[in-house]
Amino acid sequence: MQKLTRIITFSATLAFISGCSYVGVYKRDIPQGNLITQDMVEQLKPGMTQEQVTYVMGRPLLEAPFDSREWDYVFRLDKAYSGVETRRVTLTFDRQGQLIEIDKEGDFSEDLPLDTETRLGPATEGGDPLDALPSESTQTQPPESERAPTPRP
Repeated sequence: MQKLTRIITFSATLAFISGCSYVGVYKRDIPQGNLITQDMVEQLKPGMTQEQVTYVMGRPLLEAPFDSREWDYVFRLDKAYSGVETRRVTLTFDRQGQLIEIDKEGDFSEDLPLDTETRLGPATEGGDPLDALPSESTQTQPPESERAPTPRP
């Protein structure tokens, strides 16, 4: 009976420890939206075209549904063990597509603590899929005897 009590106690303790960890749960930072940096915002100047803005900032996360003259770039970083940082840039264009107003919200003075060195996930695991294609130098050429003769004028 004493052996059975030990086995039940050990099993219950093991199940409790494995399912309910008091050590802590791993959390990671969750970035969402368009990455917006101070350098990007400094490059924006009134009078730029929509194409120039797209080159600097990328496509906007939000375009006003009834007025395509207002673009919103929103970035939200949910930090694992602290708060949430939000940056927002709203760009307004005139009827000719020229940038007329830049509205910024959030703290752009400090760099974002994003870890870009460790890229895990299915999109980057095997490297660039185009690297698997044979290069021109490694493609086999047919022997001279099998090549088609070139017509002479």
